[in-house]
Amino acid sequence: MASAVEAAIRSVVTKGVTALASFNRSRQDEDRAHPFLTGIHAPLHDERTITDLKVTGTIPVELCGRYVRNGPNPFNPDPRGHHWFIGDGMVHGVRLQGGKALWYRNRYIKSQDLEAKGGPKAAPGPRRGRRDMVNTNVIQHRGKTLAIVEAGSFPAELDENLETRAYTDFGGTLTVPFSAHPHEDPLTGELHAICYDGMTQDTVWHVVVSPEGKVVRQEPIPVQDGPSIHESAITQKYVLVFDLPVTFSMKALIGGAQFPYAWNPAHQARVGLLPRGGTADQIAWCAVDPCYVFHVANSYDAPDGTVICDMSVHETMFAGGQDGPNGKALGMERWIIDPVAGKVTRTTLDTAPQEFHRPDERFFGQPYRYAWSLGLPSGDSAFLGSAPIYRYDLHTGKRQAHDFGPGKVPGEFVFVPRCVDAPEGDGWVMGYVIDTASDTTDLVILDASDMAKPPVASVHIPHRIPPGFHGNWLPDVA
Repeated sequence: MASAVEAAIRSVVTKGVTALASFNRSRQDEDRAHPFLTGIHAPLHDERTITDLKVTGTIPVELCGRYVRNGPNPFNPDPRGHHWFIGDGMVHGVRLQGGKALWYRNRYIKSQDLEAKGGPKAAPGPRRGRRDMVNTNVIQHRGKTLAIVEAGSFPAELDENLETRAYTDFGGTLTVPFSAHPHEDPLTGELHAICYDGMTQDTVWHVVVSPEGKVVRQEPIPVQDGPSIHESAITQKYVLVFDLPVTFSMKALIGGAQFPYAWNPAHQARVGLLPRGGTADQIAWCAVDPCYVFHVANSYDAPDGTVICDMSVHETMFAGGQDGPNGKALGMERWIIDPVAGKVTRTTLDTAPQEFHRPDERFFGQPYRYAWSLGLPSGDSAFLGSAPIYRYDLHTGKRQAHDFGPGKVPGEFVFVPRCVDAPEGDGWVMGYVIDTASDTTDLVILDASDMAKPPVASVHIPHRIPPGFHGNWLPDVA
């Protein structure tokens, strides 16, 4: 009876908070030019298929597959309470084969939430709660293309042409939220993720998906304040839990924010080292100075028992209002995480503002040498702008850069090996670059080993692809 009463009370409280949040949101300025709904962030209004793509340069014949990126594309945008992170999901993909660009397609993720707004009919499949918006990443696992998001929804499976086939809970084996940043261990084929739920403030989960596509672990981890854990990382011994001071904010929610997270200086910043098969009470929690991390380059076990983790770091995040991301970018750092001393030692590798680190994924969770990242323009209120792509040689400390020129706005670039057994860093990096002068986009392919060279190839897309979040090269599966 007690649990039924508690559930009823929570239901009433939730309805009351929702009503108050809606009222406060309705009082905001519905005509203001929101920075993530205007300019380069203005959403597209239709789904397109283009097969007569022009190409400059030569597309490597080894590239047979699809480059696909996910991101927010609000179907019926309202600036009141809007946040970049909550727009309806849309994937943008280019198919490469035989040295040619066969097509470009953009497709909405067919959610029930989108259909309720007047969008396309929702795809079938299990849902987890009311919201099923999926807008952050797209991966390939066990031959399946999965669009994913954090803090709530199950993944959405896409077909070869990027149409939403169905939502999936991995055959009924996933019962908790999933993540926008699962990491595949290239040595085992497992996907590892730290997952959280916007409606649960006291628990996050370590989720493992087997190489066969079934969830084999959902280990609960007690936390406080409802931390937003965008990223995780693995080593051969541990899973890293970034419990940092961006947490659920009731004040922001009641005020009308649709992404109710804010900088919380009272929340203790820490990194947990969870043994990969261990329980929450075995986590070694290590204190770190307050900061926030969206993206890790790589992490691995050091011979002395510490863990090395390289990443882009922000001094704060969402401390400057609800239109973020905002906060001073501190550059690329190396953290030495000591489970015995229970502390983190931070070293700056490069002060250049940057984000979206990517390694050669074949070496994830292992000692590695190379990483690539996206430069950030200092003080840009829209977060992204004209900036270079960086390449780091962690053995020599050398940084290379590729600058696309004035008015060119790149997104995340992903590394693609020349072949499955190529040496680390031998291949290409690719990603979308917006030309603000022509309002068009190129899929640019760069030589990963020499960023000073002109692009190997550029596939020209005759419209602007709004900045998104994460993309991947999805090679054809034999």
